[in-house]
Amino acid sequence: MGLPLLLLLLLLPALLPARCCEPPAGSGGAVRALSARLLGLARDPERDPDPAVYLALRLAREHHPRLERRYLERLQDNFQHPYGRSLQGYGRSRWDAERGMSAEEPPHTGRLALYLLGLQASCPPVSPHRSLVTWLKYYLEEEWTGSQQRGHPVTSYYQYGLGVLALCVHRKRVRDPVVQRLLTAQQHGKLGHGGNTVDTEAVLALAFTCLERRRLVGTELAAKLRLAAHEASRNMAKAQGPDGIIGNIYSTPWALQVFLATGECQTEPAFGQAMAALLENLEAFGTAATMAQVLPVLHGHSYLDIASRHCGEEPDTLTPLDMEPLPEVPGNKTVQLVVECPLPWCYDLRLYDRLVPVPAAASLLDVLQAAAALDPREFRFQTQDTPQGPFLTQVLGLEARQEKRNYWQILSAPSTPLQMGIAEYTPPDGATVILRLSEW
Repeated sequence: MGLPLLLLLLLLPALLPARCCEPPAGSGGAVRALSARLLGLARDPERDPDPAVYLALRLAREHHPRLERRYLERLQDNFQHPYGRSLQGYGRSRWDAERGMSAEEPPHTGRLALYLLGLQASCPPVSPHRSLVTWLKYYLEEEWTGSQQRGHPVTSYYQYGLGVLALCVHRKRVRDPVVQRLLTAQQHGKLGHGGNTVDTEAVLALAFTCLERRRLVGTELAAKLRLAAHEASRNMAKAQGPDGIIGNIYSTPWALQVFLATGECQTEPAFGQAMAALLENLEAFGTAATMAQVLPVLHGHSYLDIASRHCGEEPDTLTPLDMEPLPEVPGNKTVQLVVECPLPWCYDLRLYDRLVPVPAAASLLDVLQAAAALDPREFRFQTQDTPQGPFLTQVLGLEARQEKRNYWQILSAPSTPLQMGIAEYTPPDGATVILRLSEW
């Protein structure tokens, strides 16, 4: 790409008519109510503190300083034990990444990264203990080594990217080869499938934009990162469906963070369409984790804004709102549960097909648990906990693996992909749900 074309690409947002990067007028009440519900969940001492929840509270327009300080204290208590010691005290050399992770404990790259972002978002910012930064750098070295040896990180490129973003926000340098590995993964389509691809590419674009703006990499690599971030933004726009959703409803907020961080929210029509889709589907964000995911963009912020926040007078005007318990739905329903495994993984396409009786209010996760209870020899499954809720990883002993480039796709028959998680989706009576091992 020639220099004039590159300059035109980077200056294009400034030359086109600007659009507002804020949510549309009239949406403030719904957004404020969602923030109040999240604050209500955050004050519950029975819930484990989540750094993503704290980030969402800090990036809101209105605040409750006392409850936010208390939540930060709970987070600090939660992270002090596992990370309040040096790597040497843990029985490892500082950089023994060439041996790979121990089997006992995988890295917690993403969670530690979100915690470091949360510390920077507090007012005044809390300087992290040096051991926290050291641990995160160690985890990134493990991720980098894993991607070299296995072709993928020990955790995921999503967590790997969050780690780089957190260190960048704290103005900590990352070795160029660690960054280059993320760039290579994006360029070679190794980031995942469906909504997971949108999530991961968005996190990488935020990290790339931060590194380039803060001049934490060399000039040549910075130019590559700038182009990669703009390519990610274009990919987000291409992935948008006719309903305005990008990937799925839960990956759409990540796509909007990219438009906000790169400034392309001013010129990209996909931004306004996706924002409208979120506002039309706020009922999908019913858990603390999903509320925390959507609220920053509803307040017009990306995680990159943490790097340039200025502490000032914060309006103490947000009142916690307790969640009303869901009304009980009487009666029962029956859901047809189908498991499909096409070639090349299986010779028989349909491995399981059975009617599963469940209570009328049962979620898809409840349906899976009921099927397993009916006959554990015929049906079994496993999930992995994620910030967005349980993620289906194994069905009938068949595990979806990143290195095999496959995943368990969930469809409403005959072929409609679900836009909600298995714990949020409530199949109607008589529905047919297909779990299909698919390639990405």
